[in-house]
Amino acid sequence: MKYRYTKYVGDELDDLDLEDLVAKLSDLLLSSGFGNPYALDDDDRTMQALHDAILDALFNGGVLPEETIEQLLGDPADGDQADARSKLEELIQQIIERMADQGYITMPPDLEAERERRQGRGPGAGETGRETGPGGQVKFEVTDKTLDFLGYRALRDLLGSLGKSSYGRHDTREQATGVETTGAPKAYEFGDTMNLDAAATLLAAVEREARQSPAASQQSSVEPSVASQQSPRKIHVTHEDLMVVQGEYQSSCATVLMLDCSHSMILYGEDRFTPAKRVALALAQLIKTQYPGDALKVVLFHDSAEEIPLAELGRVRVGPYYTNTREGLRLSRRILDRQRKDMRQIIMITDGKPSALTQPDGRIYKNAFGLDPFIVAETCAEVAACRKSGIMINTFMLARDYDLVSFVRRVAEICKGKAYFTTPYTLGQYVLMDYMDKKTKTIH
Repeated sequence: MKYRYTKYVGDELDDLDLEDLVAKLSDLLLSSGFGNPYALDDDDRTMQALHDAILDALFNGGVLPEETIEQLLGDPADGDQADARSKLEELIQQIIERMADQGYITMPPDLEAERERRQGRGPGAGETGRETGPGGQVKFEVTDKTLDFLGYRALRDLLGSLGKSSYGRHDTREQATGVETTGAPKAYEFGDTMNLDAAATLLAAVEREARQSPAASQQSSVEPSVASQQSPRKIHVTHEDLMVVQGEYQSSCATVLMLDCSHSMILYGEDRFTPAKRVALALAQLIKTQYPGDALKVVLFHDSAEEIPLAELGRVRVGPYYTNTREGLRLSRRILDRQRKDMRQIIMITDGKPSALTQPDGRIYKNAFGLDPFIVAETCAEVAACRKSGIMINTFMLARDYDLVSFVRRVAEICKGKAYFTTPYTLGQYVLMDYMDKKTKTIH
């Protein structure tokens, strides 16, 4: 058998780190309607938007070495810009196809091309043949693999900025009778785990018998030869002698993440909802990897409130809504009442004061001007109900409006929770540190 050797010509995508590219595209993939909150369809999820984002990442994101880009585009002095543009478009198309092949995005089926193939003719010139959305734009969908990966990257970046690399379960200041020995043994009390310390139990029994019969103890010490000839001494262990091993108390926690998706989350030229979604994905990854016994639910509150699956978090958008905080707290309390965990808490991320309320007949009362006394009173009543159920509310504020600060401080006073003033850039650090380090004091 003869072999023919040829010169290896590398592919332009050999130097491309696809995971790094997906991370660079996170703002697009987790888009929250910042461009147009009134749009009925997802304008940010068009193939043209993906094309432009990849183009920007290639030239400004550093996902490809400059030598590769120069080799692809050639020397500008040659003047063959049309050929360079054609190569660049072909490269971007290859990247999109690779993202689809590796499961980062899904595209609609090419129904028109299949229809024309069955009719015996191919697509005409200038026809894409791709199924399009309501606006005539080809859409793509973000997969669960992408959301899981973005959550992992967000968690890694946040923990790296905190200077931490590994965390255990929720440590508290309490001592409990666990498996791992971390403290001195203690006398058994009703309700403790029967993790007996045999040596300490026998010692306690001997000391008790010595206290109860001092004469016998003195006689055995005076006449050692006689005592040695007698049968071995029996130790009678009673209930009061039992000693158990102490371990660090590590609790399980049920958390509801309340996300404000009202219109104010994308107002004033700043997208605050996308960082909130990124933090939620990171928190889900943290619980999955470090706290497998914990539970995390997500509640969106706007004109009303709704629970969404965690897998759908990366796809939700803000809209022209008011802020119905009371309904979000009420739904969260109902969810947590079904959880049998040591700790139950609500993490509320918001940037607006409560401005809506669901009335008993189902109608929604709205007032966006200032703090409506009726809305505030009903919301604080729900906060008190959460406190009565043993649920802590920790609030992370993305704004410092005077009315909002006043309301959040009142919430913290009622439920003995914590209130943080933060920004979209530091939100993740505050949320993760609060989750991993449970304290009892109130921070204003």
